[in-house]
Amino acid sequence: MAFPTDRPRRLRTTPAMRRLVEETKLAPSELVLPMFVKEGLTEPRPITSMPGVFQHSRESLRKAAAEAVRAGVGGIMLFGVPTHKDPEGSGGLDPEGILNVAIRDVVAEVGDATVVMGDLCLDEFTSHGHCGVLDESGRVDNDATLESYATMAVAQAEAGVHLVGPSGMMDGQVGVARQALDAAGYQDVGILAYAVKYASAFYGPFREAVESSLVGDRRTYQQDPANFRDALREVKLDVEEGADMVMVKPALTNLDVIHAVRNATDIPVAAYQISGEYAMVEAAAANGWLDRDRAILETLTSIRRAGAQIILTYCATEAATLLRSRY
Repeated sequence: MAFPTDRPRRLRTTPAMRRLVEETKLAPSELVLPMFVKEGLTEPRPITSMPGVFQHSRESLRKAAAEAVRAGVGGIMLFGVPTHKDPEGSGGLDPEGILNVAIRDVVAEVGDATVVMGDLCLDEFTSHGHCGVLDESGRVDNDATLESYATMAVAQAEAGVHLVGPSGMMDGQVGVARQALDAAGYQDVGILAYAVKYASAFYGPFREAVESSLVGDRRTYQQDPANFRDALREVKLDVEEGADMVMVKPALTNLDVIHAVRNATDIPVAAYQISGEYAMVEAAAANGWLDRDRAILETLTSIRRAGAQIILTYCATEAATLLRSRY
């Protein structure tokens, strides 16, 4: 039936009406907070390109994790920043390395009240900044890197992690992590696979956060942003190798990919609103060009609407607080 009988605006008249018919709802429990912990810090250190985000000390990390849990955040993804790096990234494998120590700290603080996740990659720990070990020609050696990932996965499991997040985009990384965890008796530790991780221009602030040593780029192993079918192929392989969840990264520039991945698999789909996406909103809000709180919720809603039921975002605690007041 046509206008004037058909008036869609009737369902937009009041906040209560809009809430009643809202098709896509965000929940704090669907948000994951990425956090950085820097070895040797005694106080949290601001990250200049990511206002409101810090390199944490061990003590401030525990406090921020507890705050996130109180806000209802569903998970925490931990990244370690060591004081010493080497070509093999040995700090990531060391049970006493900063990332594994931080996992133990956070698990001791929050227990099972949220899902504690560990980044399973060497880039924060290598002196050359790549996500794996290099061969004699200076290229990332896929299979040698897998051996390190297996050791790293078990080290994180021993520290108490609930989920490991293989993010280095090595072929076979999920299968190797699953085999290593099972062989060590950690069948209940899950895998959040970075199945779709594009070689994006929006990672810049993250590299400041982890004090990346990278020279050059990661285009020989991260995916080409121009490719769509390649993303679905990677998802299929990761699911076959034993992934419990799959993730698309970055989120906002790949909403179409998130939607396709959601339709292609029946396991949970996550998406990562990455550092550059976060920084854009912060910069625009700081200049008075947009309403920060509304922009935060609108961007997260778009990611949820595309099909991601889990969203990693640096504003997870704030967004969870906003959502709880909204509903």
